[in-house]
Amino acid sequence: MSTFVLDTLAYADTLKAGGFSPEQAEAQSRALAEILDRQMTTKAEIAQHENDLRRDIEALRVELKRDLREVELRLEAKMAETKADLTRWVVGAGVLQTAIVVGVLLKVAKLV
Repeated sequence: MSTFVLDTLAYADTLKAGGFSPEQAEAQSRALAEILDRQMTTKAEIAQHENDLRRDIEALRVELKRDLREVELRLEAKMAETKADLTRWVVGAGVLQTAIVVGVLLKVAKLV
């Protein structure tokens, strides 16, 4: 918990000058000091939050790198699979084309 310093005497004097009774002014100044003390954040608390955020950001970076590597590996596998499929199609088309050319040549040569 942080410690906030409020000049309660000066605040109470201001309240008294504004028409508050001394008891009301002192109660108000104590209440305000208490509220501010509970709601104020210390530099140490801010530093701790910053450290927590840095740790969380680093954890996210590590997770992102891992996820990106997984995607990269899947893409590489898919590309290899596509390359193998393409090679099969090209070889198959080449064999078929060669068979057609040989068939046409044999027909032309009247060997069939």
